[in-house]
Amino acid sequence: MSQDNAETPESGELSAREKVLDRRRRIQAAIRDAAIDEFASKGLIGASTQAIAQRAGLTKPQLHYYISSKEELYEDILVYILDEWQELFISASTGDNPAQIIRAYIHKKLEYGQKNPKASRLFTTEIANGAPFLSRHWAEYQASTQQAVKLIQSWVDQGLIRPVDPLLFQMHIWAVTQHYADFEVQIRSFMQLSDNEELDMVRVEEEVTALFLRACGLQ
Repeated sequence: MSQDNAETPESGELSAREKVLDRRRRIQAAIRDAAIDEFASKGLIGASTQAIAQRAGLTKPQLHYYISSKEELYEDILVYILDEWQELFISASTGDNPAQIIRAYIHKKLEYGQKNPKASRLFTTEIANGAPFLSRHWAEYQASTQQAVKLIQSWVDQGLIRPVDPLLFQMHIWAVTQHYADFEVQIRSFMQLSDNEELDMVRVEEEVTALFLRACGLQ
């Protein structure tokens, strides 16, 4: 074997370390998904680490190698959801104009809610209970919300959109887009959909987008 093709001890060690990190990431993702399912169905009080471990395909001692307590895991999950939503706006705000950004953000929020309805409902339940765990994280996320406020206000100042309250405009988008995840049972009932019929998200997205574009004079 030539020297060029030989694996050095350093590269072999790195490969092994990457495998360990990859396995750790996969286990952590399994724990996160299992915790969201358990907390969404039973709440913090009703959930158990034994049940979370079983959902994740782990033993309880294995689970506690990765977490210190049920409460810490619950809080970590809520922060993870906030991070996901923050990233949705950051990725959407790279658009070229207000209409494009608003469309992209609404699409991403609706899509996230349909793909992660339990995460959305878990977050909503925490808020409905007074945000006992999330309240200590508000400052960080209020800062990112204020960045969005400045962006929307800049559109108003430049005459790109009709004057709107930038903060309320954001919160109204959150409320409407999350509604289709948090209240899906009610929506399906009013739309007279059977259990095996899919919600027409194209129709929903078009109507929601039109609603907010009209609000700022872009349609």
